[in-house]
Amino acid sequence: MKKIILSLCLVMFVSSAYAGSCPKMAKDIDEKIKKAQELKDQGMDAHNTGDHAKSEKLLNEALALFKS
Repeated sequence: MKKIILSLCLVMFVSSAYAGSCPKMAKDIDEKIKKAQELKDQGMDAHNTGDHAKSEKLLNEALALFKS
């Protein structure tokens, strides 16, 4: 009986420790999305002004954020 109670307590505490990482992961995702959107906007501005080399560089940086 003691082993069962100890096992249940262990599972409860370990589960809550992992649950605490969800908000951090969500925040990291939000930061990547924000950075990618900024790079995309800058890349499209460069494209619209005719600087296609800079546009490609910025847009590739934005895409690379999702590969890491």
